Amino acid sequence: MNDRGITHFSEQSLPAWRRAVLKVGSSLLADGQGELSDRNAHPLAQFIAASHAAGREIVLVSSGAVAAGRARIPAELRMGTLVLRQALAALGQTRMIALWQSLIAAPVAQVLLAHDDVRNRRRYLNARNTLLELLRLGSVPIVNENDTVAVEELKLGDNDNLAAIVAALVDADLLLIASDIEGLYTANPRHDPAAQPVEAVAAITPQVLAMAGEAGALGTGGMRTKIEAAQKAASAGIATVLFDGSVAAGIAALLTQGRFRGTHFAAPKLHLAARKYWLRHAPDSGGVIHIDAGAAQALAGGKSLLPGGIVGIQGEFARGDLVRIVRADADKTPVARGLAQYSAGEVRRLAGRHTREIESLLGFSYGDTVVRRDDLVVLEESLAP
Repeated sequence: MNDRGITHFSEQSLPAWRRAVLKVGSSLLADGQGELSDRNAHPLAQFIAASHAAGREIVLVSSGAVAAGRARIPAELRMGTLVLRQALAALGQTRMIALWQSLIAAPVAQVLLAHDDVRNRRRYLNARNTLLELLRLGSVPIVNENDTVAVEELKLGDNDNLAAIVAALVDADLLLIASDIEGLYTANPRHDPAAQPVEAVAAITPQVLAMAGEAGALGTGGMRTKIEAAQKAASAGIATVLFDGSVAAGIAALLTQGRFRGTHFAAPKLHLAARKYWLRHAPDSGGVIHIDAGAAQALAGGKSLLPGGIVGIQGEFARGDLVRIVRADADKTPVARGLAQYSAGEVRRLAGRHTREIESLLGFSYGDTVVRRDDLVVLEESLAP
């Protein structure tokens, strides 16, 4: 909604849904003085309550812990290192949970996810089982990144993308992103008066990504992270709706009529299977395997990665870690992501060699492949049902 209170978006119906993930950003919870406010949270909590009464389920991904923690310490101590941010998250997390519990009649459950909870397949499935059980019990899981232990190089990043990961994790039908802006515009409407609203996005293209603006003052994300989240959700067959969570009338329309004003990002009918989705979108170890053109062609044709096509290794990784696979030519084209059968040091010794040499080179063998086809997703391949 612009400064005169006039919306440029027309009203649309929400896609059909039974289970949704609702992401609420820091800018909607802060009162401008560093404290948390229920001004925007209250109507969103009413929407959650009405959804529960209708037999629907919602997982809430809520920012605001760091902002709430910042308000608990003197102003002269608020600027500092990553360690300070971790402490602020610990200080503010309980206040953020308490805010939502004061507004939601159903029991709320705190779920903190870390980088390894998503990167490690077993922990990923454990997190899924916990969230599904919490939903079965009729509670409202409130998910956030475990910022108290996260370091910069091992962060999931922003809560927009975390919400998309959670949506796939719990087999949601819909991702709802409540922001402080109405929806996607062709440019940043706060800086460009000629920006036009984009009400529906059938597919996320480079042109759509180019419309994204910069991050807001309080949040870690911006419009680009919301588009990236919609892209992740779409690859799991989940539609995304972006709307202004600061307009009470808009939340009321969601609650009573199932209608919204904002941007609808459609989901394709064909999407990645759950394991392939995880391989494509889970955080990787940072390790990179460089391969030649022949190996890239073999992967595109449905083959496993053999040591003979490997020309180099970047970074370190252990057996079972998720690694990136890129072409070793000038443009370093990303080819695939997969689980390594050997550690980085072992792959360096195997690079360019024949599979029959593996045991003689290493003194043992975990098999003929460095990355098995079943443990690999090709990034350029067509989305499969």
